[in-house]
Amino acid sequence: MNIRVQAAAPAQRKAHPPARELGFGHYFSDHMLLWNQDAERGWHDARIVPYGPLSLDPACMALHYAQQIFEGIKAYHGDDGGLRIFRLSKYVERMQRSALRMCMPPPEGEGLQQAIRELVLLDREWVPTDPGSALYIRPNMIAADPYLGVRPSQSYLLYVITSPVGAYYPEGFNPISIMVEDRYVRASQGGVGEAKTGGNYAATLLSQIDARRQGYTQVLWLDGRERRYVEEVGTMNIFFRLDDEVITSPLTGTVLPGVTRDSVLEVLRQWGECRVTERRLAIDEVTDAARSGRLREVFGTGTAAVVSPVSQFAYKGEVYRVGDGQTGPLSRRLFDHINDLQHGRLPDPLGWAPRIDT
Repeated sequence: MNIRVQAAAPAQRKAHPPARELGFGHYFSDHMLLWNQDAERGWHDARIVPYGPLSLDPACMALHYAQQIFEGIKAYHGDDGGLRIFRLSKYVERMQRSALRMCMPPPEGEGLQQAIRELVLLDREWVPTDPGSALYIRPNMIAADPYLGVRPSQSYLLYVITSPVGAYYPEGFNPISIMVEDRYVRASQGGVGEAKTGGNYAATLLSQIDARRQGYTQVLWLDGRERRYVEEVGTMNIFFRLDDEVITSPLTGTVLPGVTRDSVLEVLRQWGECRVTERRLAIDEVTDAARSGRLREVFGTGTAAVVSPVSQFAYKGEVYRVGDGQTGPLSRRLFDHINDLQHGRLPDPLGWAPRIDT
């Protein structure tokens, strides 16, 4: 694919923030990718340009009917000095599936991967080198027709921006606490819960604010039909270790098919040291296990946090401690293992994190 590149002029380039100030999602690199699609020309005019505002018609359909999808990917500085993007093809495949669910034309996979690699290489100085940091890559695709009728758009804009980031949660890798939501619902069977679309996240904000007011970091969502089975956390998939069984929710259409989730499942099955199960897990089974001491660990997985241990959770006015309330050994081992893969410190037989600068 031919990608036009307009490099930012010196006056357009930004100062790099200190590593200690990165946080998550506050700073953006010097360039962005734009790529258009319409019914007549298909995907066309891929270009990398200086980072700046988008020009949208006030009647742009994405702003009125939420026909929109996005992704979250990370690039890393390897210990060998090379640049790596973790499981890029897997994220692009998920974006294609989200597009189909939202009645949008899927972006061409190889072309999008190529464009992302070129964007990262152009802004390689924005990839932070400090431990725990990365360059977060955000592809976003929006319906672009200026039209107020409810129908799929006939034109789209896909754009990609990047952001140097540190830890997603203020706690870093220290354990977080979560609140179980049993009033509101994130997703229901037949809906769009498995698509990475903005409306899924907007639906969680009210509960997220409530959880923060009560001192909890995140919300654990239950299924939409019975409000009984655990599904996922607002920004992560979730795993429970009961004795020597590690359990996570199955992908039945209401849970986002997380790439880090998939990575953790693959690693655990390679290790073969505990039973790994994708099954429906009732919140009552979790609380019973916490009371009896069988609940050894709980941890979330996601691109932003990678692996995030959970120290306690609240449900129906009662607080349950997980294990001894500290980071569990399996959570720590998984975090270290995936982090080492992302930085090229371990053999990578599955090709999850190849260098892009060779």
